[in-house]
Amino acid sequence: MSATTKRAGSTKAARPEFECSECGWRTVKWVGRCGECQQWGTVREASAPTGPKTTAVKPPADSALPISKVPAEGAAAFSVGAPEFDRVLGGGLVAGAVVLVAGEPGIGKSTLLLDVAGRVAHAGRTALYITAEESAAQVRLRADRIGALQDRLLLAAETDLATVLGHIENVGPDLVIIDSVQTIASAQVDGAAGNISQVKEVAAAIIAAAKSRAMPVLLVGHVTKDGSVAGPRTLEHLVDVVCQFEGDRHTQLRLVRAVKNRYGATDEVGCFELTDTGIDSLSDPSKLFLSRSAGQVAGTCITVSVEGTRPLVTEIQALTSATTASNPRRTTSGVDVSRLAMNLAVLDRHVFKEALRSSDVYVSTVGGARAAEPASDLPIALAIASSMSNRPLRASLVAFGEVALSGDLRPVAGMQRRLSEAARLGFRRAIVPSGSVSGVKASIRDVLQIIEADTISDAVNSAFS
Repeated sequence: MSATTKRAGSTKAARPEFECSECGWRTVKWVGRCGECQQWGTVREASAPTGPKTTAVKPPADSALPISKVPAEGAAAFSVGAPEFDRVLGGGLVAGAVVLVAGEPGIGKSTLLLDVAGRVAHAGRTALYITAEESAAQVRLRADRIGALQDRLLLAAETDLATVLGHIENVGPDLVIIDSVQTIASAQVDGAAGNISQVKEVAAAIIAAAKSRAMPVLLVGHVTKDGSVAGPRTLEHLVDVVCQFEGDRHTQLRLVRAVKNRYGATDEVGCFELTDTGIDSLSDPSKLFLSRSAGQVAGTCITVSVEGTRPLVTEIQALTSATTASNPRRTTSGVDVSRLAMNLAVLDRHVFKEALRSSDVYVSTVGGARAAEPASDLPIALAIASSMSNRPLRASLVAFGEVALSGDLRPVAGMQRRLSEAARLGFRRAIVPSGSVSGVKASIRDVLQIIEADTISDAVNSAFS
């Protein structure tokens, strides 16, 4: 046998690869269930990879300019007519920007964007609304209900990418809304609408049209069970802004948060109220997060959280119940369970001397608010202490501060904004970590009694005395 034959016989054939059509996960062995997205029957043999390609040099159409000579007028934002949405976007929509709005089914994404389209059309701009999930008649009825019927708001029901691009070519709109990106499909790509290849192709084509025409686009996106955007992760990288539309469907409050924003901050939050007649911006949503109890109740504590530049007053409620179970329950709603576990350990060691080990603990926020920042440690601890002792905290009291594992209290950011909001809403006392109020204005000190505490034990004593 020749050396050439030996080398050929020893060379292993390329092993086939299998790919999930939903998320793109790859494996060298076929499996019935995807190891990434856990979908059944979506793993198929992937096509053989092509060899490397070399792109030919192409002369640029426009020469590169010094950055100081690049005109900035094209990046100016225009208002969408909804102040809370403008706040999240960083001042409004920028020409050519592609915004992905993701949220759970039925949370109100389509209502919000249809309301935005109506406001933009009312301001004299042309808006094109592409619906791929509902009929045009259904969207028309919703527009009538929320008061979004405008002559400059154009509506089309399409699921084919080429037809969608044709509508954009014919209309030349100032704003395009596509509901949703996972239901549009291209005839040039294999697979059903919503799979990884289709979503990539649809997103790339729409983004190219937006950039070439300096036309802002709002895309509706679905989410998975864990709350992340459905489809390939590449989708979030391609778009300019990613907004999460959140809220408890049993309440009227809806929150829009920017998790990615190339034109503004990513820590801003917009508050909306979803009603039978549409969705309205809430410039002062603090009262929605407070219960309407007539008097002081044991197990409640008020705090002021900061979302971006906005202070939000939040009520935290706690309930403790004696149990004989070996593993007491720890249940939360709107509160990070890990921070609750840490606070319980600190209270058990430094305040209650192991009494919490035989109690079930339930902690919740009012109105669907979220208390996830470190400043919520102290109010959570005070609410639990109030429930354990069955005594209400002092009247008109707010608290904020981070609790260390040693039992010490640590200062938190945004103290001026927190205290100003508490004083504006009529609170008279505030418990804060020591050394964190040196820059507080005298006008706030005149109306708000600021109580500084070094440890969690000091804070608990001050809250009751």
